[in-house]
Amino acid sequence: MLNETFVQGLSVADCLYLQQSNKPLFNFKIKEKYEKKPYFFLMLWSCFFAYAQHLSITGKVSDKQGEPIIGASVLVKGTSNGVITDIDGNFNLKDVPADGTLEISYIGYKAEEVQINSSQTSYSVTLEEDNQVLDEVVVVGFGTQRRANLTEAVATVDTKSLESRPVTNLGQSLQGTVPGLNLSVGGYGGQLGQTMDVNIRGTGTISTGSTASTLVLIDGIEGNMNNLNPDDIESISVLKDAAASSIYGSRAAFGVILITTKKGKAGKASVSYSGNARYYGPMSLPDLMNSYQFANYFNEGSVNGGGNVIFDDDTMNRIQQYMNGEITTSTVANTNGNWQFHEKANDNVDWYDKQYKWSWAHEHNLNINGGSEKMQYYVSANYLGQDGNLRFGDDSYERISTNAKLNAQPFKWLDVEVNVKYVHTNLDNPLYSDLGGLLYHDIVRMWPTMPFQDPNGHYMRNGKLAQLTNGSRSITENDNVYMQGQLVFHPMKGWNIYANVGLRTINEFRKQNLNRVYEYNVNNEPLTLAYGGNYTAGQTGAFQRWTRANHLTTSLYTDYEFAINDDHMFKVMVGMNTEKYNNRVLNVERMDLITENVPEIGSATGKDVINEASAYSWATAGFFGRINYDYKDRYFIAANVRYDGSSRFLRKDRWGTFGSFSLGWNVAREEFFPLDEDLMSQFKPRLSWGTLGNQNTTSYYPMYLLQTVATSGGSWLMGGAYPTIALVPGTIASTLTWETVQSLNVGFDLSMFRSRLTANFDYFIRKTLDMVGPAAEIAHIYGTSMPSTNNTDLKTKGWELALNWRDRVGNVNYNVGFNISDSRSFVERYPNESKSLDTYYEGQELNDIWGYETHGIAKSQEEMDAWLADNRPSWGSGWTEGDIMYVDQNDDGIVNEGAKTLDDPGDRVKLGNSTPRFRFGLNLGLDWKGIDFSMFWQGVAKRDLWLDGPVFWGLNGGEWQSTGLTPHLDYYRPENTTSVFGPNTDAYFPRIYMSDDKNQRTQSRYMQNGAYMRLKNIQVGYTLPKHILDKIGMQHLRFYVSAENVLTISSLPNGFDPETAYSAYTGSSSGKSYPLQATVSFGVNVTF
Repeated sequence: MLNETFVQGLSVADCLYLQQSNKPLFNFKIKEKYEKKPYFFLMLWSCFFAYAQHLSITGKVSDKQGEPIIGASVLVKGTSNGVITDIDGNFNLKDVPADGTLEISYIGYKAEEVQINSSQTSYSVTLEEDNQVLDEVVVVGFGTQRRANLTEAVATVDTKSLESRPVTNLGQSLQGTVPGLNLSVGGYGGQLGQTMDVNIRGTGTISTGSTASTLVLIDGIEGNMNNLNPDDIESISVLKDAAASSIYGSRAAFGVILITTKKGKAGKASVSYSGNARYYGPMSLPDLMNSYQFANYFNEGSVNGGGNVIFDDDTMNRIQQYMNGEITTSTVANTNGNWQFHEKANDNVDWYDKQYKWSWAHEHNLNINGGSEKMQYYVSANYLGQDGNLRFGDDSYERISTNAKLNAQPFKWLDVEVNVKYVHTNLDNPLYSDLGGLLYHDIVRMWPTMPFQDPNGHYMRNGKLAQLTNGSRSITENDNVYMQGQLVFHPMKGWNIYANVGLRTINEFRKQNLNRVYEYNVNNEPLTLAYGGNYTAGQTGAFQRWTRANHLTTSLYTDYEFAINDDHMFKVMVGMNTEKYNNRVLNVERMDLITENVPEIGSATGKDVINEASAYSWATAGFFGRINYDYKDRYFIAANVRYDGSSRFLRKDRWGTFGSFSLGWNVAREEFFPLDEDLMSQFKPRLSWGTLGNQNTTSYYPMYLLQTVATSGGSWLMGGAYPTIALVPGTIASTLTWETVQSLNVGFDLSMFRSRLTANFDYFIRKTLDMVGPAAEIAHIYGTSMPSTNNTDLKTKGWELALNWRDRVGNVNYNVGFNISDSRSFVERYPNESKSLDTYYEGQELNDIWGYETHGIAKSQEEMDAWLADNRPSWGSGWTEGDIMYVDQNDDGIVNEGAKTLDDPGDRVKLGNSTPRFRFGLNLGLDWKGIDFSMFWQGVAKRDLWLDGPVFWGLNGGEWQSTGLTPHLDYYRPENTTSVFGPNTDAYFPRIYMSDDKNQRTQSRYMQNGAYMRLKNIQVGYTLPKHILDKIGMQHLRFYVSAENVLTISSLPNGFDPETAYSAYTGSSSGKSYPLQATVSFGVNVTF
């Protein structure tokens, strides 16, 4: 019997159960009792109403051929209610709103939406293949092209991989994303304001007169990609071979990076904001010995070299007492009334921890876009504020950028685009950190015993803290303005005419001031110090440098696309473009400030000094043409030609003609191809060849005779002053002409499993011919040097591979991407008849490392004596146990470097090569119900390094250049040692000497493996579902955590980062750089 309580408690699920049981409600015995009661009919109606609003449906998902699609996602739009199709493509979905919408999707197919019909419970859905990967439009030189039709070596960057990366500039985000696009950290490491060094496909030139610059075009204007806001970028294309870049002529001899920024979309205005806060700090800091270890280490090295102890017994006692907390003073007074600051001091300072800190940075992006069918707009602003990692000196960096782009279609036959960008950067460093890496050199030389502060609380001289904090600054402000306008006419179907003009202006101002720097004596009286080696004690001054530049670019070109019999597709393009560049630089200084409160040139009383005053300009013009042919999406042919002229060259050599061609064949479209299109939709072998001139000369007028005029350059006095002199001009070779670059590329593109798997492979050979090499040597009686000539050739060869897989398992979408590339460069011609190893020679592979093979460390005097009988080095003396045993290769009993030529290298052999080989990137990503996760690894699989200097050796270069890190304690000590560290006969390092480098010659024992693998980025985010966003009036809301440089797998010794192993201070100062940073950021992306 059904009672009233039961009826009143009926739920929607109860109603559905009663209905699906095929038992009418009125079959119950309550019919007679309750059929006249009004509440019963109300409850009964609510059951039917609820059922009418929520359905159970079934269906089948198939492809166009009627084959079932297994694992397709069937989801009620705006909810998490969904299922996956079974092995027959069938699905069964319950509790579906009668007015809802089904979303059906599967990897490799276009997603479909199906509107629910309350009177229908079974659905048949057919999905169409998604050829998005093949139909994707790729930006190429002066136009676009379908990816499926490409015959050149062109790669694109997935701009989604740039999102939410906590990096300072775009170059850091691009590292490892494209095979053949090589980005590496510069010599100053992670110092604020530094950018990545970039090349495409390895070393391009060894010329003394040119550079292998990569051309970067931002919306058609040459620009600095590191000034861009990554959030503004729509697409990035990398043109790697001559066939792809030849349309840009001699400015693009070594590849092009094309960056297109976003534009507005028709529709309701959309406002997006993204912001993050970052906490970041130094990686790979060396582990400095404590003071007691350090003092004993230095003493032993000094005594082993025949010297006296550096730290006497009194100092050693004070060091131990200070470390044990028995005394609190870190130094004592000397006989001059000053504080001891090195050999007699007893502090215990970890200078790496003292100099560097963790800091905060924050970035904010805001953009608004929208418009009508006739006009669209996109406006954005970006701010990045970053505090540096110097604990003292307050280094900081700011970037403010704005972008406005307007697109209009006032007539069917006309498109208009206007784009304006403004970028302002401000780099504020202590002056001492802007002296060519001197600070990082000095930090390495700081002993832990050197006091941080004197007993009166003042910074001591060795830490350079007074220099960092005395108000001496180096401030660089840079303003870049990009203005671009474009008209596109459409006279008829398939015919377009483009008129483009762009102007970039650069205004940079660097302002530096030198303030007095002091130390204090025991009476707390200030004493002036020299700020650095180039200045006298107590000297002040102001330095200012202005750079003004502008770059005007114009382009006028037209293309026409037509078909013959629907099988033969043609696209023809012809045009011209011009460039004009002007630059002025003025660098002045005046010493002796009246007051440090006004650190300006005008408030200094010293002599006016002009360090640089230059003005130059160049212009280039080019006429170009391109034709593309496509037959039935199977056979592809492309050809380019360009007639280029440059003002840098003499009239007779000013113009050059360069061209390229490329071929492609999509074998998968052939009827005889054995694989079904669902299995393999593209297999396209490609071939390209091209030649380009190179006008990127280091001298802006390499073919013109120049004479240097030196103000006050004379070495004698006239009227109490040094006269202005003119130096003897050089000579110019009448045969000097263009360098040329020839490129051959063979590759293939592959797409399988409905574009789930894509692959691209390229093998290339690039020859740089007629480079400007050194002049021939002649007698001094000639009075000047011989002219430079085109006498050098270089060949670079290599390969690139990119693999990508994307698929879905249940509700989880995932993707895996891997790329790897390799390149090697060889000298094919060079004016070095003797083949001296001190310079380039014919047949040389660039970056070879020559050195001695070693037999190991001698563990007894007897072993060393026996070894020396047949293998005596020509350097050093007093060889004993613990020293290195060098191998005599040519059996003459002497180990030396011979004539230092390829034919007579003495006993040196090739030990390795420092060129990074097999650069790779690995990207992993997945998302599930709004949760997304990504991981990006980057690295180098093969690289040999010879590390030198005190960071590697410890004692190197004498007492004042040496250091002591914890790993350096693993040095040879005999069984009968008196060292406080005890014996160590299985040591890594040899016997130590303070001022003798006989064990430190380049050798096989200490060659390092520079390969590494770094977790560049790991990111977790959550996007709120649509039904929640609809309630709060948002289109998109995502929270995320992103971390950069969180893990490095490397075998390099302590203190060395594999990306900054070689520093900029000197050639032998490995490891002396501003450390790279690990970063954790927290951010949000929101769209209204």
